[in-house]
Amino acid sequence: MVTSAQLRAGRALLGLSQAELAGRTCLSTSIIQQAEAEGGPDASEAARAAIRVALEEQGMIFLEADGREGPGVRLRHSGPPDEGLRPDQLTSDNDI
Repeated sequence: MVTSAQLRAGRALLGLSQAELAGRTCLSTSIIQQAEAEGGPDASEAARAAIRVALEEQGMIFLEADGREGPGVRLRHSGPPDEGLRPDQLTSDNDI
């Protein structure tokens, strides 16, 4: 399940206002506020899923908590894939 903090952080990283996110999800701004709020009335799982999908479509990646770290978000890399060094570029200077 995506946390309220992840939804807030994802929206902030993308530079979207709550109103803009509401427009992209066909949800009301008050539902976006509920989904992002800690405590108080909570948005439905369907609303949270719609928000997650909208953020993912804009390049957000949701990270689950693991044994060492809590849940988080990051932006999908938007540039060309890093293909690394070609064999003719390998030298002892760039050997890690």
